[in-house]
Amino acid sequence: MTGSNGKPAVIGVAGWKNSGKTTLVVRLVEELTARGFRVATVKHAHHHFQIDDKDTDTARHRGAGARQVAIVSSRRWALISELKDEPEPALDDVIAKLAPCDVVIVEGYKRAAIPKIEVRRRAAASHVALADSDPHVLAVAADHAIETGEIPSFALDDAAGLADLICTALRLRNPS
Repeated sequence: MTGSNGKPAVIGVAGWKNSGKTTLVVRLVEELTARGFRVATVKHAHHHFQIDDKDTDTARHRGAGARQVAIVSSRRWALISELKDEPEPALDDVIAKLAPCDVVIVEGYKRAAIPKIEVRRRAAASHVALADSDPHVLAVAADHAIETGEIPSFALDDAAGLADLICTALRLRNPS
């Protein structure tokens, strides 16, 4: 059930390094898919990453100069695009390339102008509150007691409560 404009609902999960973003994204994916939603994710990386080892056929194809390499099996497929000197694609452009789904959970992209949940942990690399300067923060999930003013706060492991908030805020109806 995509939105009336045919696009999926988008929710971000943002926070500083080691704040628990990935753990929360996994829990939200599990919770929303259990409710019957089709979920896709986008993960932003601030570093080089490689999904194929240097000895794989696809890595050899890229090494030879291919700008895009698709690998396909009966279980999954992946498309690897080399940017070379091109800029990183905009988040909207990445989302537009995803298969049809109901909701996209975006991990990272803390400066994106999308509705988001801020994640805070005592072990995080920084304790600067994103919600203080980002009007797109809908809620804060933390592993400790926090003061968030009018913004709702949740325990970091309250995936059900956060999924309820997401469904309400993004006007998602249960597909079942």
